[in-house]
Amino acid sequence: MRTSKYLISTLKENPVEASVDSHRLMLRAGMIRQVASGVYTWLPTGMRVLSKVMNIVREEMDSTGALEIAMPMVQPADLWKESGRYEKYGPELCRFKDRKQNEFTLGPTHEEVVTDIARREIKSIRQLPLCLYQMQNKFRDEIRPRFGVMRGREFLMKDAYSFHITKESLDKTYQDMYDAYTRIFTRMGLEFRPVEADTGSIGGNHSHEFQALADAGEDIIAWSDGSNYAANIEMAEALAPTFDRGEAKAPFYEVATPGCHTVDEAVAKVGCKTEEMLKSLIVRGPKKEDGTYDLVMLCLCGNQELNEVKAGKIPGLLDPIEFATEEEIVKFVGASTGSLGPVGFNGRIIVDRTAEKMSNFACGANKDGFHLNSVNWDRDVPNYEVFDIRNVEEGDPSPDGHGTLHLRRGIEVGQVFMLGTKYSEAMGATITDENGKDVPMLMGCYGIGVTRAIAAVIEQHHDDRGIIWPDNIAPFKVAIIAIRPNSSERVKNTAEKLYKELQDLGIEVLYDDRDERPGVMFADMELMGIPHIITIGDKGLNDGNIEYKLRRTGEKEFIKAENALNEILSRIK
Repeated sequence: MRTSKYLISTLKENPVEASVDSHRLMLRAGMIRQVASGVYTWLPTGMRVLSKVMNIVREEMDSTGALEIAMPMVQPADLWKESGRYEKYGPELCRFKDRKQNEFTLGPTHEEVVTDIARREIKSIRQLPLCLYQMQNKFRDEIRPRFGVMRGREFLMKDAYSFHITKESLDKTYQDMYDAYTRIFTRMGLEFRPVEADTGSIGGNHSHEFQALADAGEDIIAWSDGSNYAANIEMAEALAPTFDRGEAKAPFYEVATPGCHTVDEAVAKVGCKTEEMLKSLIVRGPKKEDGTYDLVMLCLCGNQELNEVKAGKIPGLLDPIEFATEEEIVKFVGASTGSLGPVGFNGRIIVDRTAEKMSNFACGANKDGFHLNSVNWDRDVPNYEVFDIRNVEEGDPSPDGHGTLHLRRGIEVGQVFMLGTKYSEAMGATITDENGKDVPMLMGCYGIGVTRAIAAVIEQHHDDRGIIWPDNIAPFKVAIIAIRPNSSERVKNTAEKLYKELQDLGIEVLYDDRDERPGVMFADMELMGIPHIITIGDKGLNDGNIEYKLRRTGEKEFIKAENALNEILSRIK
């Protein structure tokens, strides 16, 4: 491809709207342009990368025996009502009506549509197992789209769904997909970790995420330095401390803490350490007939954070967790947030494992402007339940008993789920088993955020000059820069000859034949991240040389013009 025939849309300046490297560089390299908040057009350079990633995904999915289909982005609301997700999914589900007032959604995911296909098309257990996949644009009406294509509203996703009659069959396909994802992300050049994960709004009972390690990631993963254990922080278990709780000392007493609304403010007034202050949060339990809720108190050490996913799995709490309103709290407790504590609380109390080891601690007095000090479990709070409800922290022991935990940020680029019968049972996707009984099919679900994965690659592969693409997914493998070709027949002929030779071998080349300043051409090729850069100019040709530069390392070397093709091929691999 000649630049004179190509759309070079590079930007010199950093876009003000871009807050992460991938968004900034995708805009500057001319890969994408924003159409609306969280919605992007993919320009030619971006499309070349996108097509290569899609090809990798398609090759690996086909290798598992999965069959490609295409499902519509527009989905009837009736299917979502069958599954029970139409109301539960939340405002991210874009709902609309056509001119006949029929209700539809823009698909954020395709479990309902594919289950409808399965119940219509799968007639015999001899057709099982069956795995169907697609690469399809999705739409989720994100409250706060950000980070470019990493958290957009419209995005390209590969989703696959498998159908089974036995758990053993589901287990095998789950592992096949796990292995295929490992190959996909390896081929893309990503540094990643598969981690145990929550199933979220998709549902099911077992899941792994594939997390690309990057500081810009929105997720936090916990991994052990003594084993292969890794989990999303939402799922990582915080083990109970092994030490015994200290003995109770003096009776508790009141401390005036006027104007205190945070743990840090209360700690300063009481004169204790943050880890000696109990944090008390109030959430909703089941809804009662009168429309109100039972209120439940969650207690943690003041220096630790609530894990809402863990808390949501406790029987009797809403999932996802709903925090009580200030009005509800004042009416039930008689005090505002900032002054809450378990002593005298007339409701269910759930205490974190670590907080349960606290003794002689401080907490809110359930009286505005006051805290209690020297409080102890059992003596002062006789009725409570103990659960793991906190986030793990750096240095915590690994849940598998080997090593300690470390925390890294990650970008979720893929996830595999064991759905079980959640959708097949709700939507009547049954099959007659060997005993002549109609049973719901077992299902698996396997997703890759294709456009997000591209952003993750850039987050891991860039420098201050631009993107550094791995060879497998680069928009072009080789760039040829001809220095003032219109002024030198020798430069022009050498560049043209090399360009044709590489093209004839099927190597993707971007030939910069613009009559532009060399600095501009160098900057564009580096910004676009082309792995191998060849520079041809009169000065080098005077010595019979052309310049080769490896974009990843920045290393330059002169190679003989007469043997340039073989020299380049040896470096491309």
